[in-house]
Amino acid sequence: MKLRDYQQKVIEQYREKLLAGVSRICMTAPTGSGKTVIFCEITSQAVAESKRVLIIAHRSELLTQPRDKLQGFFGITAGIIKAGREQDQRPQALVQIASVQTLHARAFRSKTMELPPAEIVIIDECHHVRARTYQTIIEAHPNAIIVGLTATPCRGDGRGLGNVFDALIECPQIGELIELGYLVKPKIFAPAPPDLRGVKVASTGDYQINQLSARMDTDALVGDVVEHWLRHAQRRRTVMFAVDIAHSVHIVRELVKADVKAEHLDGSTPQTEREAILARLASGETEVVCNVGVLTEGFDLCDIGCIALVRPTRSLGLFRQMIGRGLRPASGKTDVIILDHSGGVHRHGRPDDPIEWTLHADKRAANAAHAARLQEHRDPFCECSSCGHLRMRGMACDNCGWEPKPRGEGIAYIDQDLVELGQTQRSELDRITFFRELRGFQHTARRKDGSQYNPKWPACQYRDKFGSWPPFAWNNHSPLAPTDATLRWIRHRQIAYAKRRAA
Repeated sequence: MKLRDYQQKVIEQYREKLLAGVSRICMTAPTGSGKTVIFCEITSQAVAESKRVLIIAHRSELLTQPRDKLQGFFGITAGIIKAGREQDQRPQALVQIASVQTLHARAFRSKTMELPPAEIVIIDECHHVRARTYQTIIEAHPNAIIVGLTATPCRGDGRGLGNVFDALIECPQIGELIELGYLVKPKIFAPAPPDLRGVKVASTGDYQINQLSARMDTDALVGDVVEHWLRHAQRRRTVMFAVDIAHSVHIVRELVKADVKAEHLDGSTPQTEREAILARLASGETEVVCNVGVLTEGFDLCDIGCIALVRPTRSLGLFRQMIGRGLRPASGKTDVIILDHSGGVHRHGRPDDPIEWTLHADKRAANAAHAARLQEHRDPFCECSSCGHLRMRGMACDNCGWEPKPRGEGIAYIDQDLVELGQTQRSELDRITFFRELRGFQHTARRKDGSQYNPKWPACQYRDKFGSWPPFAWNNHSPLAPTDATLRWIRHRQIAYAKRRAA
């Protein structure tokens, strides 16, 4: 396997640290930059020196990926230590790849196996390294070289991993990898952030799930997710991230009602069913998989063209991990659409912003570029009036090139105009078009009893959505045939109305 230039440089820096006597090294490599290749190269060099290597991971996918690469590209046979994978055991192999849960349970809790000896311990997704299971294994290898790899070298609260590692080696960041062609650019659509006032923060530093779910799992917000997907996602294969199971199931149910091929996935989904769901997503048979905490790490499908964030998080690391699932390039893929209903971009900045990572255990990773924006504007982002893409205030849209005009020349967008459904900012052109489509529906549709909708119906529906009546002059515009997104919204309101009447 031929390493990329930056991968080779990282390996060289790793060797230099070892020569300098540093034995606990953290490497940060963005999702899609090839961190598995990097630690497989480290493993290959160690095996060439007859050293034993223990690779630790916490998900099944993270066990098979390095096993396959070591065998396919380096000719190295590795054993796997995981419950239910006894057929993959190779106790005499120099390389052992272990599930952290299985290894800890067998070697420490039940003492049914001896801990594999190792001169090098490699920890994949090492931002979890502060967990007691990892710490126990590390402490049992006091003389080993400890190497951790992750796209986000910080704890859930953003603080560094310096109480485990002594040195940090960085690969190029997302923006640079996009310029080099190793990742695709994000194309971001972001409604105004959801109202999370009053949602408590757990001891982990992130929102309490039950309160967060109650705030996000509403008919209006879920309907907004579906509408935005129909409007912006171009029916690309999509991974959505929900708050909890009920929230995810609700989203999938509404997507299916809108004739979208969608499926739900969570941690309790049996492995065979999970593999079948992801196979259908890979083939295109399924358009959307909405998941709860399953596909944030270890999931690599290059053909993912859209990421929908419906799970707000205070964690910069989790935000970056979720978006990273869509950044890998594929044939014909030039960008990934990000539908951010979580407020993540407003809180953490753009995913291609450079991050100042730190190992300091009492300092947090920082996005200096976004911090500077927030100094200038309380909310530095807004929707492009031309294409709906996220742009920075006062700047041209990097998607379509639209530029805001000086105020004296008139402004083609409504700044900070929050609306009820999804709290999204919309241009006046969008509102006029929506009203014209409502009039088109009113002219052609019929109620169940065969009667025509009242001529006042479009204005009432418009007021229901935006909180104000449409200008009377808009009736001079000719009606339009409603789009799928508008029809979906109408169906959503009809269902909600029927539920209220039934109650």
